[in-house]
Amino acid sequence: MDAGHWHAAGVPKGAFTGPFTLDDARAAGLSRGALRGSAWRRIASRLYVPTSGPMDTWKLLKTWKRLLPTEAVFSARTAVWMHGLPLKVSDVVYVVTPPRTTIHRAGVLARRCRLAESDVVTVKGLRATTLHRALADLCFYEQPVEVLVAIDMALHKRLTDRDKLLQFARTAVGIKRIRLFRLLAELGEPAQSPMETRLRWLLREAGLPRPLVQVELYDDFGDLIGIADLYYPKHRLVIEYDGANHRDRLVSDDRRQNLLMRQGYRILRFTAPDVFERPDFVANQVRGELAAPPTGCQNVSPGTALRRRRSGLPS
Repeated sequence: MDAGHWHAAGVPKGAFTGPFTLDDARAAGLSRGALRGSAWRRIASRLYVPTSGPMDTWKLLKTWKRLLPTEAVFSARTAVWMHGLPLKVSDVVYVVTPPRTTIHRAGVLARRCRLAESDVVTVKGLRATTLHRALADLCFYEQPVEVLVAIDMALHKRLTDRDKLLQFARTAVGIKRIRLFRLLAELGEPAQSPMETRLRWLLREAGLPRPLVQVELYDDFGDLIGIADLYYPKHRLVIEYDGANHRDRLVSDDRRQNLLMRQGYRILRFTAPDVFERPDFVANQVRGELAAPPTGCQNVSPGTALRRRRSGLPS
């Protein structure tokens, strides 16, 4: 709706720069019929957003709050986003309500259950489940690997740590699929990207040993020459995920790989098509490397190498 149409409709220019309800529109002089124009997009029952301009998710959630029962608590993917994880948030919101509260509204995925007082916090004026409870509730909606992606993100961003996460997983009761969450919490690592997590999950599903994550690698003099996405120390096997920025880093990555290979490290590199389209190929490549005899070399830490040099021993 251009400025002339705003004025003709008696609506102040810029009245709706973010999400708004049908009642808001009517109060501003816009009928339901007027909202069918190209200026607006209906994203749920009685909820609209302008078609132009970026979406303000916080404003959207605050508008949702007005449409939901007062007892509703944002949960699962919605709550995880509120706690600072960069998961994609769609027009659908996830909420938990008390057992006898029913929500029949398009755009809402609601579960009825009792929440302990310790499971609820306030974030920017909105009630949400705690980060740990939100991650656990993801198990009800998402594939296990995607829950693990969220757990790894939380650990990498230091929004929680392994001890706190495992303590919650071991003591939580009354949560659906809590056994799955306990398993995933045990597998959590501070991976740097979702695709590294998916690659690690692929190896686990193939029955391969659990690799170390984000391991510093050194040369014989104790100098850092790289950080492995995934690493099998007994075989000096480095597994790397090459993302979209690998082409931009091609020269530096090649130099780093040459240094690693010179020090006796073995390297396998995989891409998104490998992970999504050829998981058996990935697993077989790794399995073949692990079946080869160990190199007999050890990963030397800077401190160990320095002590060896000072004592006259070979690094």
